[in-house]
Amino acid sequence: MRLTTLLASVAMIAVCAPSMVAAQTPPPQEEEVIVDQGVLRPFPIAVVNFSGQNGADLGGVIRANLRRSGYFEPLDPAGFVETGMTLANAPNYPQWTSIGAQAVLYGAVTPRPDGRNDFGFRLYDPYRQCQLVSYQFTATPEQWRRIGHKIADLVYQRMTGETGLFDSRVVFVAESGTQLNRLSRLAISDQDGFNPVYLTQGDEVIMSPRFSLNDPNEITYVALGRDYSRIYLFNLSTGRRESLGEFDGQVLAPRFSNDGSKMAFSIIRGGNTDVYVMDLSSRQLRRLTSDPGIDTSPSFSPDNSQIVFTSDRSGSARLYTMRADGTGQRAISRGGGIYTAPNWSPRGDLIAFTKQGGGRFSTGVMATDGSGERILSSSYFEEGPSWAPNGRYIMFARQSPGGDTRLWTVDLSGRVVSQAGYSGRGTDPAWSPLLDEQPVNLGGGGPDGCQT
Repeated sequence: MRLTTLLASVAMIAVCAPSMVAAQTPPPQEEEVIVDQGVLRPFPIAVVNFSGQNGADLGGVIRANLRRSGYFEPLDPAGFVETGMTLANAPNYPQWTSIGAQAVLYGAVTPRPDGRNDFGFRLYDPYRQCQLVSYQFTATPEQWRRIGHKIADLVYQRMTGETGLFDSRVVFVAESGTQLNRLSRLAISDQDGFNPVYLTQGDEVIMSPRFSLNDPNEITYVALGRDYSRIYLFNLSTGRRESLGEFDGQVLAPRFSNDGSKMAFSIIRGGNTDVYVMDLSSRQLRRLTSDPGIDTSPSFSPDNSQIVFTSDRSGSARLYTMRADGTGQRAISRGGGIYTAPNWSPRGDLIAFTKQGGGRFSTGVMATDGSGERILSSSYFEEGPSWAPNGRYIMFARQSPGGDTRLWTVDLSGRVVSQAGYSGRGTDPAWSPLLDEQPVNLGGGGPDGCQT
């Protein structure tokens, strides 16, 4: 649903995977790739198809994830010289350096007596002739795709020094039908667009789905009916849906605090739109803003001490911050144009936003005091930025003239812009935290482990 005004930016099924068991070896020394705006040439990496059940598909998932990050260039397996690799042996290093591979990943899927599979892999530096990572996951055979995401995360983490992002999901509004008869459903998929599940039936208008960053199985969203607007909590693991209650006025743009204990949202009441915060345990409601006009789209800082929001109190929509108790309200955006949909980075250093000006819509970031504004993407129409769990990528909705609205991603450099994997029409994406914490110990030790 397009957010051409502030009011627009305003106004189960168990899908979590079973637990996985990981085995590991001693920690690596230091990262091999520096991720920053100066990186222009992707890192050539050879990802060999794994042996065993779904091994080729597993390799394909890993390659696709790494390629989409913009920092890796997976080489074509058709050009690989060495074949038949096993976890018991190191690679034939010259055969990989001869094709320009600066890292080699290979592995095996091995069945266990209990019906599960072991997914083991190794990552080598063929130039230094040493091992960077060795790791093994244990999971059901059906979880092979998710294991591919987890392996890609470990490779990304080992090679860049940054936390991964691939073992995550996206909740969004899936749209179908015509402009005059539009159907919106709450949907969730893997971050690459696979395994979409529709959580509502289309009998309500869905807006502003958001994850709890404290629990990747808990989401919130607004549902609009004929004579009501409600904020719901929805648990993805149990399918339980719970309303936050009835409010005197239309509710808009809910978002969890980062510890999951509170919910900030707006209420349109008496011709005014203000930001409120609710304690989710007591359901006690507190009003934070009281200026005439529209105050909406609140987003907490990672430490929950501040909130950024949009307000048109000065005549046009700008970004403001305030303390979590509503005090200290001040404008931070400084440029021309209309600012909407602010979203505080999980790192705490940046705020993403949508900006309208010059007949175009843009996705940008600024420091938390409003300085250093940068536009990352600009097009005919785009809106609703949501941060990846590592704070390095942003997903948003984009529409071309006369076309459908799709989900897109951009990295913080602004050079890696691509359509997200979901093939249907989608708006208002929200990226989940990682489904599991990434291990601190990535392996890579032993007699052939890379040294500092």
